[in-house]
Amino acid sequence: MKDLYQELTSEIDDIISEKAPYAAALSDDLADNPELGGQEFRSSEKMSNFLREAGLLVERPFMDIPTAYRATAGDGGPVVALLAEYDALPGLGHACGHCLSGAMSLLAGAALAKVAKKVEATLWVVGTPSEETDGAKVTMSEAGIFDEVALAAMIHADSDGSHVGYRSLAMDALEFRFTGKAAHAAGAPWEGRNALNGVQLFFHAVDMLRQHVKPEVRMHGIISSGGEAPNIVPQEGAAKFYFRSPTRSYLNELTEKIYDCARGSAMATGTEVSWSNVEFSFDEMIPNEPAERMMEGVFDELGVPYDPPHGAQGSSDVGNVSHKCPALQPQLSIMDVYAAHHTEEFERAVKTDRAHRAIETGARILARATLKTWLDHDLREKMSSAISR
Repeated sequence: MKDLYQELTSEIDDIISEKAPYAAALSDDLADNPELGGQEFRSSEKMSNFLREAGLLVERPFMDIPTAYRATAGDGGPVVALLAEYDALPGLGHACGHCLSGAMSLLAGAALAKVAKKVEATLWVVGTPSEETDGAKVTMSEAGIFDEVALAAMIHADSDGSHVGYRSLAMDALEFRFTGKAAHAAGAPWEGRNALNGVQLFFHAVDMLRQHVKPEVRMHGIISSGGEAPNIVPQEGAAKFYFRSPTRSYLNELTEKIYDCARGSAMATGTEVSWSNVEFSFDEMIPNEPAERMMEGVFDELGVPYDPPHGAQGSSDVGNVSHKCPALQPQLSIMDVYAAHHTEEFERAVKTDRAHRAIETGARILARATLKTWLDHDLREKMSSAISR
């Protein structure tokens, strides 16, 4: 197997070197023409064309998701899915680097497509829109797309640090709508029931709950509706919140307490309250030790330094994938200094020479991890045994 692995990595490295400038140009094009989640029609078309030109068969749209796609190479054998993201942020463009992570997966896929049949394996490159909102990976996971996949992987750009082990929090996105009764705020306020008071009291109730939840929990919200004019008692008021927890099970317990906070706030202000999910719920990332050890070996092989996992700092729909199959999302540095995601500083870094080199490095990492998964039956068994289905 070692000789075959060396032979194949040499072949894919040549292809990656040849196609790297085109992948960098694609990433820059996405950065120059950012599209929000669910609106990535141009981006998904550009990426699909890149994969077709590399010899993959492309299904677009995929799963009845208009901006999703799946490109396939090989036939039979173990399946590895490389995930590609490409949605941008309102007002900040690709300040999360999805143009880069998508380009890495596509560049790796273009190289792997040339060798998949040689090892009797199957490659998917799956375009997964809307990671920032209604993550398409949630829909795909619930539909069972990843149930029989040996490994799903992508790489996310980071600023000044690289990490093999990615951790994320489970998240629920909820909106709470309070309904009262309008009245003249000066002439007859006693006739009204103030929905904004319900919203305000709900914020206080959530704040008071903070001391009774685990330290890793995150609860943050905004007032999304608070009335139309100061001289009218608001009849409608609303708040949007993200609630996050290290595990889905604890988050479910937490949200029941949150619902009680909402009910109590409505009762105290004489209003009524309802709530609903405004975005898909994300599950936490399940660490997969055998997969991470394999990926650490790939980083070492390529001489890419990396730091230990730094704990969960956000949420991603890749967590939902990890509940269905072995999944990895390493982070790869594109800067020499720290900059947070979702900032102008990070957005400016995605078109630098350093970022372009990271596309090529990321593709080599993903390609090697794919080859190791395809070629090593025991590794596949260990990775599969490490998740809870």
